[in-house]
Amino acid sequence: MSSASIEYGSVREAREHFKQLLDAADDGRPATVTRDSRRVAAVDADRLLYFLTRVHPAGVEAVAEAGGWSLYLPGTPIAADGATIDAAVDEMIDSMRDYAEAWSQRLRLAPNHVDNWGLVQIIALSSDEQLRTWILT
Repeated sequence: MSSASIEYGSVREAREHFKQLLDAADDGRPATVTRDSRRVAAVDADRLLYFLTRVHPAGVEAVAEAGGWSLYLPGTPIAADGATIDAAVDEMIDSMRDYAEAWSQRLRLAPNHVDNWGLVQIIALSSDEQLRTWILT
């Protein structure tokens, strides 16, 4: 019988019980590790992605112009163009991936980008097809 949640007070303790930590995350049970007075949660990536996409709709705007399509994500520098909506979505996926990489490298420290953590998690955890569905929903 597994407990309701898993809490490890140190990285060493979590390392010694790594399988139990992962099992708890797989089961959807709260699983945390404390390191230098900061708690880190272990979660199943598919569950996290499902949750984040439900609380953070894509909000991508599409505009037909000049015989093609332009897509942009308001409040971010993410935008794309294409001759067709499908081509614009493909380009948007590439733009999102570029943004997520730039965010991880440096933009996460910029005050006007720091709150885009959830968006970056969605991008990083999604396949191209999952991003396409999210963009078009």
